[in-house]
Amino acid sequence: MAKIVVLSASVRRGRNSHRVALYFKNYIESNHLAAIEIVDLEAYDFPLFEERLRFLKDPSDKILDFAAKIREAEGILLVTPEYNGGYPASLKNVIDLLYDEWRKTPIALATASAGNFGGAQVMTSLVFSLWKIGAILVPAMFPVARVQEAFNENGEPLDEVQMDKRAHTFVNELLWYMEAKRRMRD
Repeated sequence: MAKIVVLSASVRRGRNSHRVALYFKNYIESNHLAAIEIVDLEAYDFPLFEERLRFLKDPSDKILDFAAKIREAEGILLVTPEYNGGYPASLKNVIDLLYDEWRKTPIALATASAGNFGGAQVMTSLVFSLWKIGAILVPAMFPVARVQEAFNENGEPLDEVQMDKRAHTFVNELLWYMEAKRRMRD
């Protein structure tokens, strides 16, 4: 079974984007689409970026654990909030920390905001950063507007039928890219 990491990028207290990460974990598990794991940046408490992993003399166990999870993922479903039109420093920090681990990895972007645009403004800068390090960006995206109203704290959507319909297309696109990459290795 394919392995997807859902990367929850916010470390902010009271974060709402994590609700979207929980939703995708539940959706993928309940539909038996892939092996799934949430990698929550809040659990890592990384220091500010000082150097890429390959140049660190004595990386912490947490850094090595994180790098292994990203390296072993066949696909990444990245869930990020939009803060003032950009993505959080916690996410930029880990993007810069790794390089080879991101390279040629299919990444699908889900964005969330408290406003009406669902984090659409964050896409431009995030896509550019991921493109620069050689990630494979899945064209389908999953913006969530008014995230605090769309999902409860457990990741359960207010309108499950509509959210599942959107998720079906989005997740299947990620799975397609994961399969394409797998076939290219053979």
